[in-house]
Amino acid sequence: MTDFVSIEKGLGPEGRIAVVRFDRGDGINALSPEALRQLTDAARSFEDDGDTSVVVLTGSAKAFSAGFDLKDAEGQSRKTMDIGSLRRHLKLGPRLSRAWQEMEQITIGAIEGFCIGGGVALAVALDFRVMSRDAHMRVPEIGLGMNMSWQSIPRMLHLIGPARTKQAVILADQRISAAEAHEWRLVEEVVDPGTAFDAAMIMAAKVAAQPPLSVAMTKLTVNRLAYALDDLASHMDVDQFALASMTEDHGEGVAAFLGRRKPRFTGR
Repeated sequence: MTDFVSIEKGLGPEGRIAVVRFDRGDGINALSPEALRQLTDAARSFEDDGDTSVVVLTGSAKAFSAGFDLKDAEGQSRKTMDIGSLRRHLKLGPRLSRAWQEMEQITIGAIEGFCIGGGVALAVALDFRVMSRDAHMRVPEIGLGMNMSWQSIPRMLHLIGPARTKQAVILADQRISAAEAHEWRLVEEVVDPGTAFDAAMIMAAKVAAQPPLSVAMTKLTVNRLAYALDDLASHMDVDQFALASMTEDHGEGVAAFLGRRKPRFTGR
């Protein structure tokens, strides 16, 4: 098994910063099921870590993530799964984003290149995001005949409001530039190309210099208040995704994407 994720701890002031790097070495950083598992395990590895106050999550120099890996063999096996197996398999994504959101440590995403689909879902589960000026985001799920899941809709709603969330999700072909992402409040800081990680580390150092227990308790309070109804609002995410994945439009969307052509949807 190939390791896609590495963790470095003991950085910054008092050694309270850790870096989680997701890099498949292909310049795309797609989220295969195995990558989802490794990133989830990385988040969970900090559960009993009282020495780390801040975790910076970064991708490669060319991409934060291209989203779910449509060409992965395990991912493609979903086509032949029964509904029970499919529902269990589809929980990998929500489990990942929930693990990162629920971390006691402050989390900061450093985004270079592109951040697409599942990459956006992961990014909005973090506390802060720093984005390179030439990077962009895109949410292509609806254009692939799917729905945006992983409990991402309520998280985006908190950040950018209803109209912008609809714009980002429904207009699947629309790229969201770094400037737009900042204007919409999807990201907190936009920096020169190639410096997103350095800027995230500067932000992390400021957080790490604060009293760790007060920071952790404040994050917990804010999250509990902000996300109190999110589970209720998105409890059908997995089932909606499973249902959408069985439609003809989903098959057409994926085939068009892989064939580099414009899809023709029929509402079936």
